[in-house]
Formats: sequence, C-alpha cells, structure tokens
Amino acid sequence: MDDLIREFRTAYVEMKGDKLAETLNPDTQAKADKLRDLWNHGDFRTASADINFLFYADSSRPRMSQEETTGWTEIYSSYWKAVGEILAVRGLRDDAKSSSSSWTTVYNAWKDLTLLIIRGYTHHDFENWTIPCLYVAGKYLRLFAIQGDEERRRSGGTGDADATIMQDDFDPEREDHKLLEDCARHLNRIFQTCLNDRAPLEESRKWGIYYAINLLFKTHFRLGSTALSKNVLKVVSAGRGDMPTLDRFPKSQQVTFKYYEGVLAFLDENYVLAEEQLTMAWQLCHKDATRNLELILTYLIPCRLLTTHTLPSAQLLEPFPRLRRLFLPLAAAIKNADLHAFDIALRDAEDELIKRRIFLTLERGRDIALRNLLRKVFIAGGFEEGKEGAAPVRRSRIPVTEFVAAMKVSSGEDIDTDEVECLIANMIYKVSVPVSSPLVSSTWYWA
Repeated sequence: MDDLIREFRTAYVEMKGDKLAETLNPDTQAKADKLRDLWNHGDFRTASADINFLFYADSSRPRMSQEETTGWTEIYSSYWKAVGEILAVRGLRDDAKSSSSSWTTVYNAWKDLTLLIIRGYTHHDFENWTIPCLYVAGKYLRLFAIQGDEERRRSGGTGDADATIMQDDFDPEREDHKLLEDCARHLNRIFQTCLNDRAPLEESRKWGIYYAINLLFKTHFRLGSTALSKNVLKVVSAGRGDMPTLDRFPKSQQVTFKYYEGVLAFLDENYVLAEEQLTMAWQLCHKDATRNLELILTYLIPCRLLTTHTLPSAQLLEPFPRLRRLFLPLAAAIKNADLHAFDIALRDAEDELIKRRIFLTLERGRDIALRNLLRKVFIAGGFEEGKEGAAPVRRSRIPVTEFVAAMKVSSGEDIDTDEVECLIANMIYKVSVPVSSPLVSSTWYWA
C-alpha cells in the first residue's frame, strides 16, 4: 500500500495525469506482482487504516483540500476491493473466498470505483489534469462488462474482448448485453462530466471528451445501438463552439472519432461524407496500426467504389490478407467486365460482407461491371466511314442485339432483349463523371 500511495504522491506533485492513472491500472498481465502485494497487505480494515493514515496523517503527504483528500481516499479504498475481485477471477488469490468470484462481481466492484472517480470531479474538486483516471475507469469498465456478459453466456461459447485497439465490433443479432448496457449509462456519465464543465478551456474537463465519445461509440456499436451514437454526434455538433477543436487532441483519438463518424455516415448511405471522414482517419492513422487501417479500408473501399468508381490495387491491399481475399476478386471482375465472376466473388464472400454491413453497397458494383461491359461493346463496334471523305468516326448506333449477346457471354445466363434495354436505360440515367480522390492515386485504379 505504501508503494501505491508513494506513486500517487509523485504523480500528484508532478501533476502527471498519465502517471496518476497508472496507479489505478488493474492490468494483471502488466503488474500482477504489484497487485498481489497490494492485496496481500492485509484485510479491508487494515488497508483502509493505512490509506487514511497516508492521506491524512503522514507528514510527507501532498497538500490538497479536505474535499479532494476525501475523494482520493475513497477511490483507493474502492480500488483495493476491486483488485481483490480481479485477482480472484484471474486465479491469482489463494484464500478460500477467491473461488466464488465472477466477472459480474468484478464489474460491480469496478463500477463502484468508476462512480467514485466521476464523483471526484463533481463533488471533490479534482483538477482537469487528472482526467486520464477517467480514461482508465471507463476503458476497464467496458472490458469487464463484456467479460461479465460473456461469462453469463458461457454455455453458448466463450470469447474475450480486446479493447486496446480501435474496434469494429457491431453485433447485428444483439444478444443479451445486460452489463454492457449498464456500462453504457455510466460511460455516458463520464461524457456528460466532461461536456458540462464550464471552466476555462485550459482548465476544463472538455479535454477528455473525445476519449469518452470513442468509448461510447465502441459500446453502442457492440450493442447495435448506432442511433445512440448519432445522438452523441448531434450533442457534439451543437457544443463545438465551446470545445477545443478536434485537431488539438491526440491523433489516436482523432482517428477513432473520424472512423466511427465515417461508419455512421456509411450506414446512413451518405457515402460522400463517409468517404471524407474515413479518408481523414486513413491519413491520420499510424502506418503500423495495421488492424485500424484494415478497419478503415473496409468501409472506405466501398465508399470510393460508389462515389468515384475507383477500386483498390493489389499494392494497397498487400498488408491486409483478409481485405485482399474479399475485394481483389470483385475488383478484377469489375475491371474485366465479367458479370459471372462478380456474382461468384460476391456469393463466396457473402457471409463476411454481411457481417461487416458492406454487402448491399458492394452489390451496387455490378452496375459498374455492367457499364464496363457496355463500353467494351461500344469500343468493339469499331469505326464507320466519314461523310464526304472525312476521317472515319466511331460508330454511334449499336444494335441492342450486340449488347444482349455480350451480356449472355459475360453473365453466363440467358437474358431477353427487354431486360437489356431496361439496363441500358438505367445506365444512361446513372451516367456520372468520377471526381478526384483524396488518397494517393498510385494505390488505386479506375474501374
């Protein structure tokens, strides 16, 4: 306990929020020995007595108000309880009570700690530089909620959630997420705690708002409640005049926010806005964050297919085997105007595309393959003699029967003339001019 409070004092005196938050980190993989030493210090009465002494009576304690001292004392007492439950569920405790622990118990213990940290900002005058403590509380509250829900569904399969990277963990079936739904309410309290601060910006809790928003996005997507994320965006848009601009926040937070903002626009079929936001996320994302880059491209590629008729090259997809398997067969079919190959590629990847919510968007790529096929027929038509000795000109009247024959060969199916005429009319209606891409052109090619 002495070591923990000594770390707290050092961080507090130096006003280092990251160091302060690290004292509340419950990661048993990174600091298992420290957590065991903390728990084995004694029972709750002993731990509470030591915490009270170190905060109230020890001569080397940092100077802080009575209210703030009370807040931190309650937080570290609650942290000690939560550590005990975490060690128990991980099998790192030897006492008899450890066998009765569960992830639900861990979640409830960590929730108590989270509420005390939130209360520290509303009742105990915590300063804004301590905001990383909210980050740790919210991050692990979500993790423990997911693990608690998985434990309750253990008979139907096991699973473990990784929230250390930007995730796209939308659950279309919306299974039972009792703890995660409760977690979402408390994450919203963290969001409101940051949003409603009226202190000057340099002293404001608004510097923690995008981290809280990103946690909410991840939680809402897993719950399948994207409408709640849209409500968060509306609140942010309405209050942007009182907030620091997004470019003043860490790049990791910018990337995650732009990614989810782009995906929400994608789900609303606003592909132009989605492309804009996802492109910004792509450009800001670290080159070694392969998983995040893959998630961004999962939605950016379909956007660009519809907005600019642009397809990814093999060079672009080389670092992403899963995306290469999904998109390259479709891209080749569209480029070669092979309708049959397009249908097969779409069918083979159907389950994965539906899971990622991009199936219907990519299905529209068949129109681009059809456009390329009709263009090939036009080019194959060759030239006709010019009038009065003029240079030959490309044939401008093409019999529908030629288009019918081409579509039969490309699709491998019989098709009547009326249907072909209908498709050609739709192509004429949809004709558009591709616009320039904000991405590097060398990694994309025109469809």
